[in-house]
Amino acid sequence: MKRRATHARPLAARAGARAGLLAGVLLLSAAGASTGCYAPQLALLKSGLDSLRTQVDTLTVRDAVSYRVLADTRDDVARQRELMLSTKASVTSSTQDMNDLLSRFDAKLDEAMHLWKVKSERSGGGISPPVVSVPPATATSTAPVTTPVTTPVTTPATAPVTPPPAATGPDPVQLYDQATLDLTQGRYGLALQGYRDLLRRFPAVDLADNAQYGAGECFFAQVAFDSAAVEYAKVPASYPKGDRVPAAMYKLSLCQDRLGRAGEARKTLEDLVRLYPNASESQLARDRIGAAKR
Repeated sequence: MKRRATHARPLAARAGARAGLLAGVLLLSAAGASTGCYAPQLALLKSGLDSLRTQVDTLTVRDAVSYRVLADTRDDVARQRELMLSTKASVTSSTQDMNDLLSRFDAKLDEAMHLWKVKSERSGGGISPPVVSVPPATATSTAPVTTPVTTPVTTPATAPVTPPPAATGPDPVQLYDQATLDLTQGRYGLALQGYRDLLRRFPAVDLADNAQYGAGECFFAQVAFDSAAVEYAKVPASYPKGDRVPAAMYKLSLCQDRLGRAGEARKTLEDLVRLYPNASESQLARDRIGAAKR
């Protein structure tokens, strides 16, 4: 009985070792089977992730390009808006100049027509014609006595002779009209000379503020914004009650903005709106202030 028990223990041990080895083999087989099953799916998933990453990178680059294009477009729109507002102000000013010029031409034409009418009336004025008498017949004559017959004789009337006016230099209206004509036709040097000549000869006439504003326009048209700003600033400083002050202040703000002085430009616009709320330039100023806030 003891010998049987002794042989039974090694058999049980060997059986347990075999069972453990078999379990290990089965476990390794299962692990190998699992790895072989999921490897293609992992490779496919990795490939999909790489493709998605590539698409994301492409979209990122496209977005960056789109943002740049959008920023450039906004800058172009802003520049076009500035140009439009500047052109509108210049057109308004030029229209006012031309209307003033036409009004003065109409006044001169009316004056010339009146003088011509007066001279025509004087040259055709009525002068009493001379009387020619016919003597009566003698007493022995049997012919009846006739009354004197008067025959009108037309003689040319003599118009009063007026001495020619004394030769004088051009008046301020002529100087201003010629300078404005030179400005509209692009002769900026002649226009500037004409405006300054008017200001030197007639500093206190009603057209003085217009001439000072015109001097600024000569520089503005030549993109000399620093010189234009100096001339525009003289209008409200020297002629605070002139009708060109709002236009000069608005063009001054444009010059300040072109020169990079945005703070001064905004203050000039705000002063324009505050001092002249009903001027057409004030509406342009409000538009610029609103655009700057956005």
